[in-house]
Amino acid sequence: MDVRFVNPVLDSIINVLSTMANMTPEPGALSIKEDTHALGVVTGVIDFKGPNEHVSTAISFSKHVALEITERMLRTRPDDIDEIVEDLVGEISNMMAGGAKGKLEAEGYDFELTLPSVATGENHEVPHRIEGKTILLPFKTDAGEFFVEIRSN
Repeated sequence: MDVRFVNPVLDSIINVLSTMANMTPEPGALSIKEDTHALGVVTGVIDFKGPNEHVSTAISFSKHVALEITERMLRTRPDDIDEIVEDLVGEISNMMAGGAKGKLEAEGYDFELTLPSVATGENHEVPHRIEGKTILLPFKTDAGEFFVEIRSN
């Protein structure tokens, strides 16, 4: 677990949702997550792979927050978590990772990003591709809470 990756990810998700969804996420207190179950119903996962380090990030949204973001970004509101919402969560993961990657490269890191994967369902497992402790970063918005997870080797 390495906290050096927290601020670039935190700054990036705030920027993405503020810019793209007109939503201002407020970060909560960091903690260590002890299990692998998602805290939302739809989760996007993307990895940063470097020559010496591997970082896995996940962003997990409740149904209400995911539908609200979809409505704000796409001007349509599905009734449930569907392919449109899943694709959007994957794209949000990609934008978050891209912004964080740029900040990390400015600090001397060299990462390649994997394609995002999306998992759905109540109490689903977060498909991190590396073992280790998970840093949990909760966020509050006017639509509800969502959670970012970060693992590093």
